Amino acid sequence: MNQKFPGKIHIIGSIGSGKTTLARKLSAQLQVFYYELDNVVWKRSNTGDIKRTPEERDEYLKNIVNSDSWIIEGVHHKWVASSFQNADVILFIDTKLSIRKFRIIKRFIRQKLGLETANYKPTLKILKDLYKYNTAFEYHTKPEILNMLRPYEHKLIYVKSDIEIINYFKNS
Repeated sequence: MNQKFPGKIHIIGSIGSGKTTLARKLSAQLQVFYYELDNVVWKRSNTGDIKRTPEERDEYLKNIVNSDSWIIEGVHHKWVASSFQNADVILFIDTKLSIRKFRIIKRFIRQKLGLETANYKPTLKILKDLYKYNTAFEYHTKPEILNMLRPYEHKLIYVKSDIEIINYFKNS
């Protein structure tokens, strides 16, 4: 990894904000492995996902955070303080609500058509829940997260799109 780039990056934002896409792009660009927080919460298997206990989840996150370099992405915020503390950079992606809603529908259609994989069965109930979570993020969760991130303002980069941050790293 090039030393001028941060070695530990935490990406946070709502469903459909572009976190995973950005993590993949930065992972390839910086040659740093990325971790989805949903996969820290859930043990994935062909026979069905199993939720880790809070102790297992926290131990898994601790192992990631203690490694030399990482990109962690997800909407989870209440149990990831160690990631915020150890990150060189925290990227808060604040994509417009309308864009996130469009992306959620687009993802749902792509999953139903088998063009995109999902860690869950794409049902209308899931789509409705994602919309509900997305709206709750905008009005309740986002202010809570921004308040939690106040101690880390010196390493917080607030962006409206993944293009802004890709360009930031290209120009660094």
